[in-house]
Amino acid sequence: MRTSIRMLTVGAAAALLLGCVSGPAASKGADGADRSRVLVFSKTAGFRHDSIPEGIAAVRELGATGGFAVDATEDAGAFTARNLARYDAVVFLSTTGDVLDTTQQSAFERYIKRGGGYVGIHAAADTEYDWAFYGGLAGAYFQSHPAIQPATVTVEDRSHPATSGLPRSWERTDEWYNYRSNPRDRAHVLASLDEFSYTGGTMNGDHPIAWCQEYRGGRAFYTGGGHTKESYAEPAFRQHLLGGIRYAIGAAQADCRPENGYRPLFDGTTESLTAWKQAGPGSFSLSDDGTLTSHGGLGMLWYAGSEFGSYSLKLDWRVAGDDNSGVFVGFPESDDPWSAVDNGYEIQIDATDAPDRTTGAVYSFQSADVKKRDRALNPPGEWNTYEIRVEGERLRVWLNGVKINDFTNTDPVRSLRDGHIGLQNHGADDQVSFRDVRIKELPTKGD
Repeated sequence: MRTSIRMLTVGAAAALLLGCVSGPAASKGADGADRSRVLVFSKTAGFRHDSIPEGIAAVRELGATGGFAVDATEDAGAFTARNLARYDAVVFLSTTGDVLDTTQQSAFERYIKRGGGYVGIHAAADTEYDWAFYGGLAGAYFQSHPAIQPATVTVEDRSHPATSGLPRSWERTDEWYNYRSNPRDRAHVLASLDEFSYTGGTMNGDHPIAWCQEYRGGRAFYTGGGHTKESYAEPAFRQHLLGGIRYAIGAAQADCRPENGYRPLFDGTTESLTAWKQAGPGSFSLSDDGTLTSHGGLGMLWYAGSEFGSYSLKLDWRVAGDDNSGVFVGFPESDDPWSAVDNGYEIQIDATDAPDRTTGAVYSFQSADVKKRDRALNPPGEWNTYEIRVEGERLRVWLNGVKINDFTNTDPVRSLRDGHIGLQNHGADDQVSFRDVRIKELPTKGD
């Protein structure tokens, strides 16, 4: 919750509730605890989707089970600084055309710059073509669409809360938008369309359909789905929406920086494991959804295909509870996992050990920035993303897009300039899962 914005309205929330907005004034749950609040905005100045009532009802239902309050309006008068300060995110639900005047646009820009959240659904991309700030926030503008038809959605990021529960190939029916530009260089693409799976795609085989980004101080999530009434009764699409809203309101963390140029080392398939070897006791099991889960130990699954010297390594991980694991870098080839302990560095995954041995730490050498780590960390049962960037002897760690550690090696025995990477399976009581290990090799440069 963005307390910096919401604190401005403490004691005055009831007075700020506009007559045009439906729903309770107080953001309190049944237990009296503060709840996040979402505003659904569905004004149209062009084509009007007949699925808007179903969309509003779905967001209300998701809020009831997901722990956030929902108000809905079609009155642009809700876009004042005082009223927007009540909300953790604003959902543009199939809005079309020019829906805000310049004063209302300015209020919304300030809201986003102060940490507000944005969720765009379907025709939110067919909105405010002459407002550059909004175009950047939405990520791309609508261009055209073919007839409603089935298509295959390729889920590119399976750690984001909007896509973590989806299969790698998601088969569904909707009205599939083409966009005037490709958002991939500006936003983090979560899912794209396989243009060979349907007719009418015009984006030359790279067709993002859902994405997220941090934009001018705020959080933004957009999905191109949601044209049909049936979409809002579809369990997978409802979970997709819920995850996007949870990201936008700050209830779940994710790395939404643009991601380009990475190649997979493990992509969830058995074939991608052929270059990996198990060192020491224990093992990893591969599930049907492409997740590796640790068993027993102390051992390590390490990538034997090549050594790396200057690179950005990204991977997604999840703990079941108070579990222990880590990612090793910079160690020589060996079938002994202790060789990695003695000659490399471990980026730790562990909730409860000493500061230099908990999540984000360079194990036993340097603690993460604990305050930043705690703000960026998703709880057990949810996915997190590490970026581990090695350049020369410098090792930096990002957790869900937030830099939490910056370490420089001075020990020649543990040089980071060349070495392997590995995933630890710590012990019988520890179950840690990994997905989508990918790497981008970087130009070599001096320290």
